[in-house]
Parts: sequence; C-alpha cells; structure tokens
Amino acid sequence: MHRIYPMLAVLLIGASLSLTISASPEKEYLTEKEIAELQDAQEINARVKIYMEAAQLRLKAAEERLAGKESSPGDPLEYFTPEDMLDGYYRILQSAITILDDIFQHGGSGRDETGKALKTLKGAMEHAGKELEILKKQAEEQKKEELWNLVNRATAITQGALEGAEYGLTKLRALPDQKRLAR
Repeated sequence: MHRIYPMLAVLLIGASLSLTISASPEKEYLTEKEIAELQDAQEINARVKIYMEAAQLRLKAAEERLAGKESSPGDPLEYFTPEDMLDGYYRILQSAITILDDIFQHGGSGRDETGKALKTLKGAMEHAGKELEILKKQAEEQKKEELWNLVNRATAITQGALEGAEYGLTKLRALPDQKRLAR
C-alpha cells in the first residue's frame, strides 16, 4: 500500500503538468482576418503578399512595443509581446517558404506567377533585413536576451528566404521561354 502513494503522486504531478501544458496552447501566429484572406487567395503571388504583409506587421508592432507604444484596443496583436511577434514572423516566413518551395519544385503554378511571388518575397526580405537590424539594436540596448536570440533566428530565415528567392528567380530566367518553344 505504501508503494501506491508515491506512484499516485507521480501520476498526479504528471497529470497536472499535462493540464498546464495543454491549458496554455501555442498562440496562433496569424490573425483570423489573415487566415481568411489566405483561404480566399488562389494565386501564389497573392498568398505570398498576404504572408509578407503579415510578417511586416509583426516586425513593425514589435518595434513599436519596444519603443513603448501601446497597441490600440481591438488590435488583433494587442496581447502579443515583441518576442511573440518575432516568433510569429519566423513562422509566417516558414509557411511562405514552404508553399513557394513546393510550387517551385513541383510546378504547381505558372512561370510568371511564380516569378512574381519570388520577386515579392525578395523585396519583402530586403526590407525586413533592415527592420531586423533596428530590432536587434533595440534588444541589445534593452538587454533583452530572448528577444535578441529571436531576432537572430528571424535574421537567419530572412537571409535564407532572400537567397532562395534570388536562386529561384535565376532558375526561372534560365528556363526556355514558353512562347519561343510554341513557335
């Protein structure tokens, strides 16, 4: 009987930990509006634009929060910390890169549409790189180590996305023009 109590205690602690973990689910990184827009967008460039706007919004909001500006009531990102924003930015880029890579590798979209999407990604990543430098300086000045680490992670994926977009555009330019082949 004495052996049951320690076993029961272990089970109760394990159950309470699992309830704590499941009670605090990971925050959704896209707003309901962004999700609806993505569901409605059929063309890859439109989807990439939505992703890039969402990513840019998170960088801007993180920068504003670090500067002491509060979000307005009803803002869908109202309860997100700068760290949440950078995690969301990273996850948004992962989603966009995955979709673009799949389409590029499997030819799921037309050449022109894929090229537009890659140009959209490239332009957004060039801009985001500058924003991330500002965030990194703010994190350093405010001695926010976790944020600094998240900025570095975001910088790495941004650089990878930029290089991937440039590579994809180079590959697309190297493909024979479909109109010339049709003649």
